Amino acid sequence: MQTLLLIAIALFAGLLMTRLFVKFRLPDVTAYLVAGILIGPCVLGRLGVPCLGFNTSDQVDSLSMISDVALGFIAFAIGHEFRLSALKQTGKQATIIGILQAVVATVCVDIALVVLHFMMPDLLPMPVAITLGAIAAATAPAATLMVVRQYKAKGPVTDVLLPVVALDDAVGLVIFAVSFGIAQSMKNGTTHIAALIIEPLMEVFLSVVFGGLVGLGLTWLERFFHSHRNRNALIVGSVILTVAVSQLKIPIGSFTFGFSSLLVCMMLGTIFCNFCPLSEDLMLQADRWSGPAITLFFVLSGAALDFTVFSDLSVVIIGVVYIIFRSFGKIIGAHFSSVLAKSPETVKKYLGITLLPQAGVALGMCSTAYRVLGGAEGSLIRNIVLFSVLIYELVGPSLTKWALTKAGDIQAKSPDMLTRRQRRLQEITKPVPPAFDK
Repeated sequence: MQTLLLIAIALFAGLLMTRLFVKFRLPDVTAYLVAGILIGPCVLGRLGVPCLGFNTSDQVDSLSMISDVALGFIAFAIGHEFRLSALKQTGKQATIIGILQAVVATVCVDIALVVLHFMMPDLLPMPVAITLGAIAAATAPAATLMVVRQYKAKGPVTDVLLPVVALDDAVGLVIFAVSFGIAQSMKNGTTHIAALIIEPLMEVFLSVVFGGLVGLGLTWLERFFHSHRNRNALIVGSVILTVAVSQLKIPIGSFTFGFSSLLVCMMLGTIFCNFCPLSEDLMLQADRWSGPAITLFFVLSGAALDFTVFSDLSVVIIGVVYIIFRSFGKIIGAHFSSVLAKSPETVKKYLGITLLPQAGVALGMCSTAYRVLGGAEGSLIRNIVLFSVLIYELVGPSLTKWALTKAGDIQAKSPDMLTRRQRRLQEITKPVPPAFDK
């Protein structure tokens, strides 16, 4: 009963907060995150009143399954944007930008934190600096996609943004594999470097293959079902299947191979949209089902944010440096790679700002570093990443909306886009022209 009540509280809190934030023209994602913070352990949860909010972090973690499924649907929707017809126009741009902006962000953070290490070696060990540089490459796809959907963004920046965000996950895993291997060798000199590099590379390969196979199976099974209800159930089951299998770990000798649920679900969506002729209509049906789960995902993400990281001055100092130079690297990297890819002017100016949000993938890398390094170094990495995620998730969606609006991808609502209720209100409040005598 308590679990169901917490789910209901989270849903209502998120929905009610959007009514308040709409007055300030802020994205729904920000409203969900703030609602989660308010009902989380750091605010209302501290009162200890049962069912007023999440009293402990364990209660938030108990609903992690919902977050996993919601993130799977988000990745599936991003993969659905990889249509071959669209990739013929933006594929080259997305590949160049997706790789270079991630590398530039890593290099910028590495340089800044290595300099900080030599200034304060006791505060920031070198393995921590290199690991944080690798984590800087990751971008959060969830917040970006939600802003694009809410405001129905469409244009040259959006066309490049979604493939870049999807590619960023794979690029980030490879960069993290190499950098974290170097950090490990610097820490103790006896690390199995081959495992640290091969395992993430195999994770990317296995995720692409598995997601492609499930996508082909979904496309084949779809022909046997003819109602929207059954086809929707088929899509939902496929996404949940891929998320569940992605949590498996396969030990082979001295290696342990796994999957990235984001990459698997992205590949599932990519194969489905390119091989199923009805994919566009079926995606609309799936979106209606996944909406509440995605709302819960962001509310729970807000509830999981830990404000205690602000109590450590060293974490704040390193976190501010990390945020500044990662933002600089993303913006500059996106700009120069866009110039290299001969992208439109709006892409050169505004794409980098839309790549600032950071959450799920970065937290996954952070968990790996915390588990492997352990001790004070692992805790320092975790706290800095939590600090940056807190800032990026609250500010990032609004910056993404601003950039897409300035680029012209988000348009002001025309009369044709108004709801029936809004049009009726306009008719009622329209002034009546004065009568005149002939």
